[in-house]
Amino acid sequence: MATTVTETGRQAPAACGMAIRVRGLVQGVGFRPTVWRLARDCGLVGEVGNDAQGVWIHAWGEASSRHRFCRRLREESPPLARIETLEIEPLDGAPPSAGFAIVDSRGGDVHTGIVADAATCADCRAELFDPGDRRHRYAFTNCTHCGPRMSIVRAIPYDRANTSMAAFPLCARCRAEYRDPANRRFHAQPNACPECGPRLWLEGPTGASLDPGEKPLTAARRRLRAGQILAIKGVGGFHLACDATDAEAVDRLRRRKCRPDKPLALMARDLDMIRRYCRVTPREQALLESPAAPIVLLAAGGGERLAEGVAPRQRHYGFMLPYSPLHHLLLADLDAPIVLTSGNRAGEPPCIANQAARAGLVGGEVPIAEALLLHDREIVDRLDDSLVRTVAGAPALLRRARGFAPAPLPLPAGFAASPPLLALGGELKNTFCLLKDGQAILSQHLGRLDTPEGEAARQQTLRRYLRLFAHRPERLAIDAHPDYRPSRAGRDWAAAHDLALVEVQHHHAHVAACLADNGLDRDTPPALGIALDGTGYGDDGTLWGGEFLLADYRGYRRLASLMPVAMPGGTQAIRQPWRLAHAHLCRLGDWPGLAARHRRLAFFQALEARPLATLERMIATGLNSPLSSAAGRLFDAVAALLGLRLTVSYEGQAASELEAAVEEGALAEAGYPFAIVQDEGLPRLEPGPMWQALLADLARGETTGIMAARFHTGLAEGLAAMVEHLANHHGDRWGGRIALSGGVFQNAVLAEALVPRLEAAGWKVLRHARVPANDGGLSLGQAAVAAALTIAETKEPSPCA
Repeated sequence: MATTVTETGRQAPAACGMAIRVRGLVQGVGFRPTVWRLARDCGLVGEVGNDAQGVWIHAWGEASSRHRFCRRLREESPPLARIETLEIEPLDGAPPSAGFAIVDSRGGDVHTGIVADAATCADCRAELFDPGDRRHRYAFTNCTHCGPRMSIVRAIPYDRANTSMAAFPLCARCRAEYRDPANRRFHAQPNACPECGPRLWLEGPTGASLDPGEKPLTAARRRLRAGQILAIKGVGGFHLACDATDAEAVDRLRRRKCRPDKPLALMARDLDMIRRYCRVTPREQALLESPAAPIVLLAAGGGERLAEGVAPRQRHYGFMLPYSPLHHLLLADLDAPIVLTSGNRAGEPPCIANQAARAGLVGGEVPIAEALLLHDREIVDRLDDSLVRTVAGAPALLRRARGFAPAPLPLPAGFAASPPLLALGGELKNTFCLLKDGQAILSQHLGRLDTPEGEAARQQTLRRYLRLFAHRPERLAIDAHPDYRPSRAGRDWAAAHDLALVEVQHHHAHVAACLADNGLDRDTPPALGIALDGTGYGDDGTLWGGEFLLADYRGYRRLASLMPVAMPGGTQAIRQPWRLAHAHLCRLGDWPGLAARHRRLAFFQALEARPLATLERMIATGLNSPLSSAAGRLFDAVAALLGLRLTVSYEGQAASELEAAVEEGALAEAGYPFAIVQDEGLPRLEPGPMWQALLADLARGETTGIMAARFHTGLAEGLAAMVEHLANHHGDRWGGRIALSGGVFQNAVLAEALVPRLEAAGWKVLRHARVPANDGGLSLGQAAVAAALTIAETKEPSPCA
């Protein structure tokens, strides 16, 4: 976002003072020493300090020097800083006699953000491997340009006393660095060295130290090479690690962790190692090497292969580079990548405390790991690894956590008048959003909330954010679903504290999040939103998820959808996609005849032992068979018919494996046909013709890859055709803009088929960039809708109505 500079109209004499208020991410990033250096270079005198609003500067000097200082301040900010506003006004009073000073922090109401944890910078990495440096091979090396931030901070201002590093008093040499404005460790709050900082050790299931004759990292590497599984305490939580080329170790990890299929994250020593297994584009390299250091989904294509169990039935690996000194040192002497997956048992949040890891990862009847690599720096806040992939030529966040959260997202014009709001997000891929001072502070990815442990972790993180950012919401925003845990909690909270409550329809929130992500102001005219996901509670009591909405921030109108189909068994149909495929095929009519004609196909043979008569009665009577227009459920059904996945073990598995099955060379062919029909007064995208064509291909023995490609292409063609149909019927009521949101748009094959078609037709396509298209971005949309409605208290109707 461009820096905003404001100045008062009061004229200042040629040589006088100026007071500068700097807002943004300017604490804990070396901003004050940069101010100190630039002020001295420009011949200014004065002082600079932190407070709860950001950074304040009082400077005196000639007008030309002051102007040069402000210009250089904007141009030469530290790498991790983000200036949002510079507020400048004349300063009365006499200047200091000489010099420029950095003063102690002040308190006050919190109006500043916290920088996200940042990967090890080049200077610190060089020190790690320099035998002559006093931090040679020290696993907790950092400076103001890198290291832990959100994972260790307890309060704002971001000072050492307010972090978990307060437990480690600085030695004389570290204190001298900390106090020297010319040193890159000036006020680096996690600053430490082997003499005074955190320590590392290796222990076994009994708590006894292991391999006392070896250094902990040396012993850890030896154990990884020998096929052992280690639990490693990192920056934002524990990981489970093993050799990614050791099939037996990977399979053992999966069995013990109860994670049979979901791909495992990987870490490699460097890019050259990653290229042995994957193709890496320049854009993907930039993501891997960025300060956020996320996991990046990369196309498999190197000369070597990892253990099959790393990413079964996938064509991509999720790789990250070392992002902490500990990781750099651990990987430095390993000749193969390691699995580095979340340190938890199925259904539980990752461990962050040593004692929890002892009990949960190496303890119990079935230990997961053989040893623990521990340290004594407390992790204050759990942060999963962020996840990114390239979709239709642009980076797409799939999970926003370490490296990104809690960096605030400036909201577009028109939102500054909103009172403090809190949006609680959805049930899956949960995040919450604090809206204050025209900014949205989105929490890190919190994941599923369908376990007591997951819900408890959400509540704990929410309390921490409210305390950390001194946030007192005056209004709550929730999903309109009656049974989502955050929605129930929001209703109870609003009732208990007499707060206004805004219930936001799920797909309206998706589209609003995309509008906000693209910087469209509060009074922007409506856009056409295409929201494709797995489930969302609709206004008519059915489950939506394949929606065409005319939407702005204040309202929406449903213009079209995918054809609703029954989900026999409700949530059981999500776990068993064969139920969805059967429901779709039953809609074609004459199920007995259809089954007889295709009895030799594997899918129909697999159904012979299933309780089909019971399911058909459920569909006929509507018993536990809600109607759903969800695009995600359509992907599940197609995957089942193709024999890819009759049951699933994780969310989105069937759709993910269907995308991975696509034969790229077939994407240039015409896709399976979809029809546009009128149903209950609404245009629907009807998949019936697609099913007929798919069955014909199956009967002819067509390859799975070609059929998967034809499905993706056909759906993209159908979506584009529906846009054309709506434009012909309604005219261009959306100003040429189409907003794509919902988790289905993380499917690169679909997005790369649809986006060019829409752009070729003359539409401007809006896509997510700063928040996920999936439910991880939902809370931003809820907050934007609630804020827009709150500001428009006149009840002015939305033009979408």
